[in-house]
Amino acid sequence: MTILLVEDDDMLGAAIVDGLAPRFLVERVDTIDHGEAALETGDYDMVILDIALPDGSGLDLLARMRRASNMLPVLILSARATLDDRLLGLNGGADDYLIKPFDLQELTARCDAVIRRRQGRAAPVIVHGDMVYAPAARQVTLDGAPVALSARELAVLDVLLSNIGHVISKAQIEERLYRWDEAIESNTIEVHVSHLRRKLGADRIKTIRGLGYIVPAAS
Repeated sequence: MTILLVEDDDMLGAAIVDGLAPRFLVERVDTIDHGEAALETGDYDMVILDIALPDGSGLDLLARMRRASNMLPVLILSARATLDDRLLGLNGGADDYLIKPFDLQELTARCDAVIRRRQGRAAPVIVHGDMVYAPAARQVTLDGAPVALSARELAVLDVLLSNIGHVISKAQIEERLYRWDEAIESNTIEVHVSHLRRKLGADRIKTIRGLGYIVPAAS
């Protein structure tokens, strides 16, 4: 899962990136302009948005997104704690509003909940046949037995299980796994998929030649 963080405070921004790292890939920008540019080119699951930014209010970016029919989930982070402030954000199109200071565990849980709602899932786990994946806990079980997966393997599995029945291209997976400044080896995704098949079953992930990978809906 990839989150766009629009936050100008370097210390807080770094803490959020590191704190969410076990569960999400977070790409951070520090202005509204940079946020708009990132949204035009990147593929994200949600946005975490500060209000007080150097080039204006984060609420303006939110308004522009909604006017452009961009329905990407948005969680506002703000020190503005009055009821009027919260209502302004939520009525302006935000999906959640978290007041600073906050606990990173709560932020992680709220991000999970927002993304689940976007995917149409109420349950905190994804079940596929005899496999159960708990995203928040970063745990996979097969027939009730835990399966040890690396962080990258979990990230690939997360993308595929969040899109069961849909073909996901190699490029889409790479976008979800790597930061802008990270180099990607040409066969990295293939290696991770191979490891997942060995650990979870060869038929769990299908290759659609020339298009990408798919986890078929369980029968």
